[in-house]
Amino acid sequence: MKRPIASIVGTGRGLPEAVMTNFDFAKIGIETTDEWITERTGIKQRHIARNGESTTSMAAAAARQAMQRAGVSAGEIDAIVLSTATPDRLLPATAVDLQAQLGATRAAAFDIGAACAGFIFAVTIAEGMIATGTAETVLVVGSEKMSSIIDWQDRATCVLFGDGAGAAVLRRAKHQRGILSAYMRSDGTLANLLYRPSGGACQPFCEDVLTDRSHFVKMAGREVFKHAVRSMADACDRALDGAKLTGKDIDLLIPHQANLRIIEATAKHASVSMDKVYVNVDRYGNTSSASVAIALDEALENGRIREGMNVLVVAFGAGFTWASMVLRF
Repeated sequence: MKRPIASIVGTGRGLPEAVMTNFDFAKIGIETTDEWITERTGIKQRHIARNGESTTSMAAAAARQAMQRAGVSAGEIDAIVLSTATPDRLLPATAVDLQAQLGATRAAAFDIGAACAGFIFAVTIAEGMIATGTAETVLVVGSEKMSSIIDWQDRATCVLFGDGAGAAVLRRAKHQRGILSAYMRSDGTLANLLYRPSGGACQPFCEDVLTDRSHFVKMAGREVFKHAVRSMADACDRALDGAKLTGKDIDLLIPHQANLRIIEATAKHASVSMDKVYVNVDRYGNTSSASVAIALDEALENGRIREGMNVLVVAFGAGFTWASMVLRF
């Protein structure tokens, strides 16, 4: 087994105060029920950002908590890698707004876009920066205000997503604790199965775009489900092979929290029993690139992850993108 290069030394999360339950959809005219949503997704509620709560503000809350737990000051951060599909503005990057809020004046700051797999992509990038000596301390954040890009008239998508942020501080690994393996893949030929047709430079905002609501997320649910299960299963295999481990060596599996049935299928393929799988989709819904980060922070906080444990994280999202990682804590 190779010696780990980088390790996570602190985590945090930032969530909006407002909680929207499945029962609340009736209040906004969506014809659905708690039973229908729960049966198909496992989701019971999600956090929704209100006025004054942004991708940056949630990221800042998560980052400050992660930095405090890591014992790291803003001045020690060499780089900020922020994954988001919901930037507060298109120019400049949300990462530089986060940098300004934190006062991390010496950090290089940039965004990446890998949707739900973005946090794992960002951690892998941070590991590479530490490996090359470009940085010694890297702040990684996944932050999403998904409520701003979903169509609240579309029952098929609006019930799935929530808002929130998760963060991690990475430093050079010590004592065989850290990232044991990582795997990333994409397939752009399937992009139109989960995407926003308009609102970018190719088809900017205009009256027609707003009328046909093509700036909101569109998803072919059944096809996405099929590819998610297949790709996350493959990603688990690749990460385990890279770490020279099997599913029996994994103490905790943290999958992307999109759908309980996808989580169960992924765990079955990886030969990890559900009692070793961290699930919080019922309380947060799909928070895209924040999903794995939030779950990782919760698992550490409530003692589900302890020293010496092997943790497998895996995610799949728009792009399509998918990624996995094995960490030893």
